[in-house]
Amino acid sequence: MSDPERQARLEEAAALHNAAADELEEAAAHSRVAATHFRNGEIPRGAAHAWAAHGHVLAAQERLGEQARTHAARSNRAV
Repeated sequence: MSDPERQARLEEAAALHNAAADELEEAAAHSRVAATHFRNGEIPRGAAHAWAAHGHVLAAQERLGEQARTHAARSNRAV
């Protein structure tokens, strides 16, 4: 594999991890807002933010899944 090709693959992996981190940061923010709403007895608002948090976690999981599938496709099983 050429150095530019290797660098492109590494950049792709880094971008997927950055995207996953961004989604998880969004999830954390929504979870904090949900907690505040639940403490204030605002159940519908809390639930809306809780579901938003869950959606961001799922999106992060998809990004990490892409990386895992790429890794699996390129790996060699050691014997």
